[in-house]
Amino acid sequence: MKVLAAMSGGVDSAVAAALAVDAGHEVTGVHMALSRQPGTLRTGSRGCCTVEDAFDARRVCDLLGIPYYVWDFSAEFAESVVDDFLAEYAAGRTPNPCLRCNEKIKFAALLDRAIALGFDAVATGHHVKLVDGVLHRSADAAKDQSYVLAVLTADQLSHTMFPLGEWTKDLVRAEAGRRGFAVAAKPDSYDICFIPDGDTHGYLVEKLGAQPGSVVDSETGEVLGEHDGFFAYTVGQRKGLGLGRPAADGKPRYVLGIEPVSGTVKVGPVTGLDVSVITANRVVFSTGVAPQFPLRTVAQVRAHGGNVEASVDLVDGHLRLTLDETIRGIAPGQTVVLYDESDTFVIGAGTIIRAG
Repeated sequence: MKVLAAMSGGVDSAVAAALAVDAGHEVTGVHMALSRQPGTLRTGSRGCCTVEDAFDARRVCDLLGIPYYVWDFSAEFAESVVDDFLAEYAAGRTPNPCLRCNEKIKFAALLDRAIALGFDAVATGHHVKLVDGVLHRSADAAKDQSYVLAVLTADQLSHTMFPLGEWTKDLVRAEAGRRGFAVAAKPDSYDICFIPDGDTHGYLVEKLGAQPGSVVDSETGEVLGEHDGFFAYTVGQRKGLGLGRPAADGKPRYVLGIEPVSGTVKVGPVTGLDVSVITANRVVFSTGVAPQFPLRTVAQVRAHGGNVEASVDLVDGHLRLTLDETIRGIAPGQTVVLYDESDTFVIGAGTIIRAG
């Protein structure tokens, strides 16, 4: 089979490509250039898609003896990921740019080009299993990435390989070391790749402009402070609220809601974050076919954790979940992923529009 290996420059994609070669596939390595002005070096675990990452990917391909190319997806990335990120924050929602990158770039733009060039599949270093076309959790629960891939369609999954599904991260690093890959001990990337310094607040103010507004008490309406942009806040946030005085009961306040039109950020006690019902749109089912509703599910609302058992129904194209127990800090714009009752495989996913 003719396979395109997506080479991020990290250890996971390196070993995934090696396993594809070992399996006898005709493999070509491709690094995606997602910025027209990439950073030269990474800063520890921050950032990705740097010039250093491109060089690391090339060295792995050289060792494997496979062709290597850099494909420019900077325009698509700017439009589908960065612009979407800014638009979502401007609307008072909290997006997940890594999930959107998987959906729009790695498994849409990259896959489409690969298929057009005659490749049968794209292999990536994601920690997830694909069993009979269905996404299953990775053997390494701590590294499982099924949540961020749950938005993929059945057609996209049919042209995708995940060689690391049965591998733990420790085994991946050991295998990379055995093969002499320089990336064997390279730190995993985290945070938002196009904000390598980690200052999301500063980035949003720079891109969207300062938009002063008030921080108010959700119960009394009292103005407690001012801010330079509501988009710098997210539901569940506790730190950096800039309040002039503590609450009357001395307990911390949290962001409970954001009103983009008025620019108001509402804060209150932690109990105000309790959520028992979630509604989501942009629904995708991994098999391409909706299951029989209503059904029981394990719902995951964050990339790491936030799992809760629930009953779910499909109403007018929207997922409506009733949680068995309350969960805190769910922000519109985030993704809810449905797993089977044993929490083993993905049923579908949707974008949260209401939580309360």
